[in-house]
Amino acid sequence: MSKKKESAKKVDAAVLERLYDVLVSRKDADPATSYTAKMYAKGLTKIAQKVGEEGVETALAAVAEGRDELLNESADLLYMLLLLWAEKGVKPQEVFAILDQRFGTSGIREPSGEKS
Repeated sequence: MSKKKESAKKVDAAVLERLYDVLVSRKDADPATSYTAKMYAKGLTKIAQKVGEEGVETALAAVAEGRDELLNESADLLYMLLLLWAEKGVKPQEVFAILDQRFGTSGIREPSGEKS
């Protein structure tokens, strides 16, 4: 088995927590050398705007582009969402706990206010 395939098998949701830790550690980095630090310097409004932009790009990739584009846009969206959480002091475990609470005997509860 190639190293790429072998390492891909080991990747799981823990990568989100590792990424979050990196994002938090870059809050005081030099914006000239770190894209993450540059985003922090631009402030909460810009970070939130980027989450929206990446969300739209992800949705568009899902309907109008190929699988690779969807994967890449999804990664961008998760990066920006984690950056937003870090900026607001929201830990991934807090969100994961809410998702876990939404599981019931018949599946996951619909988000608040959403109708299928």
